Amino acid sequence: MNTRRSRTFGTSVNWLKRHLVVIAGLLTLGYLLLPNVVVTVFSFNKPTGRFNYEWQQFSMDAWKDPCGVAGMCGSLAVSLQIAVWATLGATVLGTMIAFALVRYRFRARGAVNSLIFLPMAMPEVVMAASLLTLFLNMGARLGFWTILIAHVMFCLSFVVTAVKARVMSMDPRLEQAAQDLYAGPAQTFLRVTLPIAAPGIAAGALLAFALSFDDFIITNFNAGSTVTFPMFVWGSAQRGTPVQINVIGTTMFIVAVLFVLASMAVGNRRKRQKA
Repeated sequence: MNTRRSRTFGTSVNWLKRHLVVIAGLLTLGYLLLPNVVVTVFSFNKPTGRFNYEWQQFSMDAWKDPCGVAGMCGSLAVSLQIAVWATLGATVLGTMIAFALVRYRFRARGAVNSLIFLPMAMPEVVMAASLLTLFLNMGARLGFWTILIAHVMFCLSFVVTAVKARVMSMDPRLEQAAQDLYAGPAQTFLRVTLPIAAPGIAAGALLAFALSFDDFIITNFNAGSTVTFPMFVWGSAQRGTPVQINVIGTTMFIVAVLFVLASMAVGNRRKRQKA
């Protein structure tokens, strides 16, 4: 009897050792997703007071009228516009900078490499105050465009890092082979270089969009009278938290998950086609 228990215990320990990394990963993922689950659950709540912090009763009212709170959908539209344009600007500039840093040798290249990482290491409040000082000294009117310029500047480092890592892993012999087959510089870039670098560029663009849409500190310093969605949420939290905020958060989370699943499906399909 004791021998059987010892074997069972030993088998359980061995199984736990083999799957320890997977279990730890799942627990970590569950911990990270727990706030999203809470936000989703409370998007179906019908609070009796101003704050949506305690569960009262199930209701679909907020989902039926997501723009029922004055100013919320307007601030959401502003955030989406800024995030899209900031992503485009940071992605184009960041891609060009990444290729220049990897493919070319020029003076102060090491200094540029170091300065690129400065916005990532610098506290946001320092960068926000610096940008505000710059805009005020230039006499710029704070608003949509100052927010956009600020977002492009702090998203740029993240795009450069993502694209640079991809470009450094590229095999230059593929481009040389295209040139041997009489492909011009434009054809080589569009048909060989760009498709290979595309995953890094896409990763940088998605990261830039998420950072821009989510930013509060830099935006708050340089917004003037313009109100973005994070600023609206912060302002609402002082007076009361409408359930519609949870609805918007849940929708954004679902869209992000669907986008990731679609990307994984496309990647797996390409792998099967290559195999």
